[in-house]
Amino acid sequence: MPRPGPAVGRPGGGRAAHRPTAGRRPAPPETGALPAARPGPDGTLVAGNRRIRRHRLRSDEAAGNTLLVAILFWAMLATSVAVWVFDTPPGSLATNADVITAVGRVTGMIGGFLLIAQVILASRMAWLEQAVGGRSLMSWHRWIGTSLLVMLLAHGLFITYGFALKSNLPLLDQVKGFIAVPDLLTAIVATGILALVGLMAIRGIRKRMRYEIWHALHLSVYGALILAYGHQFTMGSNLTDGFGYWYWTALYALAIAALAWGRVIDPLWFNLRHKLTVAEVVVESPASFSIYLTGRNLDRLGARAGQYFRWRFLAGDGWWQSHPFSLSAPPNGRWLRLTVTAVGDHTRALRELQPGTRVLAEGPSGVFTAERRTRSRALMIAVGSGISPVRALLEEMPSNTVLIYRARTESDLALRQEIEAVAARRGMRVEYVLGRRTERGPRELSTAGGLEYLVPDIAERDVYLCGPRAFVTGTMDNLRQLGVPPRQIHLDPFEL
Repeated sequence: MPRPGPAVGRPGGGRAAHRPTAGRRPAPPETGALPAARPGPDGTLVAGNRRIRRHRLRSDEAAGNTLLVAILFWAMLATSVAVWVFDTPPGSLATNADVITAVGRVTGMIGGFLLIAQVILASRMAWLEQAVGGRSLMSWHRWIGTSLLVMLLAHGLFITYGFALKSNLPLLDQVKGFIAVPDLLTAIVATGILALVGLMAIRGIRKRMRYEIWHALHLSVYGALILAYGHQFTMGSNLTDGFGYWYWTALYALAIAALAWGRVIDPLWFNLRHKLTVAEVVVESPASFSIYLTGRNLDRLGARAGQYFRWRFLAGDGWWQSHPFSLSAPPNGRWLRLTVTAVGDHTRALRELQPGTRVLAEGPSGVFTAERRTRSRALMIAVGSGISPVRALLEEMPSNTVLIYRARTESDLALRQEIEAVAARRGMRVEYVLGRRTERGPRELSTAGGLEYLVPDIAERDVYLCGPRAFVTGTMDNLRQLGVPPRQIHLDPFEL
């Protein structure tokens, strides 16, 4: 085991890739060692000027909030179906054509509500993520996305077939008739957009896509919401007036308000308040580097170790792209740091950022924080760039924490000196697992038996896990085999 590095400070033992030049904002001052967490007079842990309450059962709170949101979701979905039920006269389903058309209307009501719910989930309202947790949001996002696609395709099929039976027209002629109606044509386009997004969400396809393309496809869902709007009110007999009209209008207003707040108003206010700029770029390993940022009122940022922002660097042709990166150092009120692994054109270009470059950010987001801890001991597992939030969280973890850090080679261990310094100061244990995943050592240590060998009391610990999706999925299976309760497993999802 290598000796611990020097005391942790800025720039963290790396090599400067760019130094501030005359006329640029200077790099943040050296801060010396970051303070270790110490007991406070009220039983909390104090790290710097932050307090971390011991074993706050935030997972219990999140479970209660999740149940409340789920009840609200099902109640609103039931109300959407009830709009059709109470607006359908008895005896109106006399023929097969009537029944098939009715199935089309019901699936349309369900699909319309799911589309609105999906947009609200993707609106990036921080309070929703904080209330129910990122894992719940991601699970709902995937489930609603699949259900939405099924309902909308069923809606189109049953409505078209039902109308064709009523009109005694061939199915193709009925489709041509629908296309001739402007509001129905836009609805067909909206369904096509959603079908394309659903197709691209298949894991094997998505893995081969650039992040920018995937992000643009997701943004097109907002266009689908607008395109589907017209036919719901002009062609939907249950929504032309009365309660159905006002209920559906309220749902659309809620979705638009959520989008406006989460995507426009809140980010605009955040950036006007903090005015972030690049202070310095520091090389951490052959494939990774850290970007230091300064700005105004950083002591009122509201961020916690383990959280992430979506960053937009106003330089070159990357100004139109926003990418999620976690903070790799605890917020200290003076500067922020994110550590990036160069894996694509965008991330490689970030290495060339110059001091003084303006930065737009959205966040903070994520519940990969110490506040979610439920046990007195913790295990942290990081792979590759997943070390960034884990490094920041080390400052707030208990002294008996174990960190398992996986990387391909020793030179790929970013932030190693800092990690070892914190571990030595806090009495933590660091286990490095080096090599390709196909090699015997890493492969065996990635099994349930390997994890238990490294951490025999793993079922008694909170587990913080950050890395590639395939690794996270496999490790989750191993943790379940070892009896780790789901409430003790904390993930760091970026997708929303």
